[in-house]
Amino acid sequence: MSVLIDPPNWPGPHDLLWSHLVSDSSIGELHAFAELLGVPRRAFDRDHYDVPETVYERAVALGAEAVPSRELVTRLIASGLRRRKVRPGTDGSRMDPDSSGMASL
Repeated sequence: MSVLIDPPNWPGPHDLLWSHLVSDSSIGELHAFAELLGVPRRAFDRDHYDVPETVYERAVALGAEAVPSRELVTRLIASGLRRRKVRPGTDGSRMDPDSSGMASL
């Protein structure tokens, strides 16, 4: 049971690369770790936090396990905490057809 972070590979706002921060045990653990890290709650998106490259090393120093993106997604799904994005007004089917789940994490 741990907090996981993938490498800052995802382009995002402010010309920074971004990582995903997740827990494979509980959303409460994730929120507590993000607060310890100084990440605002507004960075939370369904089942993960988007964090800028500027906090990656500190997250690892505070105990986040650095893992490849695929492993992060695999462990998030296995934990049962994965919450996929859905189109409004649909039956809850997946919005992103990418089966790896990487592009829409």
